[in-house]
Amino acid sequence: MMRTLILIHRWLGIAFCLLFVMWFATGIVMHFVPFPALTEAERVAGLPLIAPSSRIDSPQAVLTASNLAAAARVRLVARSDGLIYIVEGARRLSAFHATDLSSAAVQTESLALELAVLHARERGIDAAGAKAVERADHDQWTVPNGLDAHRPLYRVALNDAAGTELYVSSVSGEIVRDTTRHERRWNYAGSVLHWIYPTLLRKHWSAWDVTVWTLSLFALIAASTGAVLGVTRTEIKGGRVRSPFSGWQAWHHWLGLACMTFVLTWIFSGWLSMDHGRLFSTGKLTTEESSAFEYSANWREAPLPELNSMRAGVREIEWFPFDGRLYRRDRRDASTQVLIGAVKATAAPRIYLSAEDVTRIGERLGRSCLPAVAVEATDDYALTSSTPGAPVYRVICGETWFHVDGANGAPLEKLDSSRRAYRWLYQGLHTFDFPALMKRETLRTALIVILCALGACFSVTAVVIGWRRAVN
Repeated sequence: MMRTLILIHRWLGIAFCLLFVMWFATGIVMHFVPFPALTEAERVAGLPLIAPSSRIDSPQAVLTASNLAAAARVRLVARSDGLIYIVEGARRLSAFHATDLSSAAVQTESLALELAVLHARERGIDAAGAKAVERADHDQWTVPNGLDAHRPLYRVALNDAAGTELYVSSVSGEIVRDTTRHERRWNYAGSVLHWIYPTLLRKHWSAWDVTVWTLSLFALIAASTGAVLGVTRTEIKGGRVRSPFSGWQAWHHWLGLACMTFVLTWIFSGWLSMDHGRLFSTGKLTTEESSAFEYSANWREAPLPELNSMRAGVREIEWFPFDGRLYRRDRRDASTQVLIGAVKATAAPRIYLSAEDVTRIGERLGRSCLPAVAVEATDDYALTSSTPGAPVYRVICGETWFHVDGANGAPLEKLDSSRRAYRWLYQGLHTFDFPALMKRETLRTALIVILCALGACFSVTAVVIGWRRAVN
């Protein structure tokens, strides 16, 4: 048995030692510079103000034009070419001019450039030297699947001091991603390496998923066999703990014992990041659960926004179904909104959905659900709304929890017992996302940097040993 463990650890160690060094080193980089993304605050800030209009078609009419039986969301935004309705279905996205319901898809580079410049100016970014670069389905910064509904994308370089590049959806004309020169440079040394994210592989999700899951599994086996060997080969003589090795192997032994717990939990939790339903539940809503949230919404009851008397400073109007009713959400910025119930257009506006509104979702699920409660920021399973300051509600139905965004009724998360365990085994162990540490960000950062640096040093000893073994 020991001979088998030695052979497994030796050759897997030779094969994966560089990967271990890379994972620990890039983990430090990722903590400070995450993968580029357009935040909700940036997206809304880049929207022009909606100006009064004498005539636009109704949300009901645009829904008919979209050929969708129902919609998850209908949004109204302003673009350089007029007011635009964006209709979001379960699997499809489409955009229409609000005045005549003609397609608002972006088909030319000149329009994409115009939209990118407008977005940049609204955010106060210099766009004087902006140029359209390319139209493509994927590049290094747009490979995540969340952008699939918007492909192909137009990439526009603003040529400002920060080297900002914006990506324009060819489907809706929205800006869906931004990057800066700083983010791109550091992410080549961070996320791209850490996630094994080259465009050629990552754009094929299934191939990337299997590749990284398999590599992570073999890396976990290498670390586990090393832990067993490290403990069993330790000697106690004369009341002192000794290593039977010398030189680089002794360094590898001692450093391995010192950071063994961290290395094992970090590699294990990293492997779990690629689980995707293999061992744990996925957290996806069933058809029945999705229907409960959108229950029998009658889009014919959606009130048409009276643009001539609209409150000043609105950047986006959104209609969404929730609990059999339609709501209209007027947004001035990422954190300021007004919510209007659509059944009675004259109903007093409010800011967010209430706990009572969300409780009715639990009643429709028919599982003897408890009343909805707001999730406290100190909760072990706390999460935030995309709208700063908006409440997130929890509905507990037996062993399953549902988290609902109080700003727009969106189901944020479904947690069954499997998913709650996954939260600790993956997020907790891999990013130190523990409530006590999240309150002490400096301590959390110090632990991540020190432990990852220790893991990288330990892995360097494996590189030296592996190199000597390979050449001799």
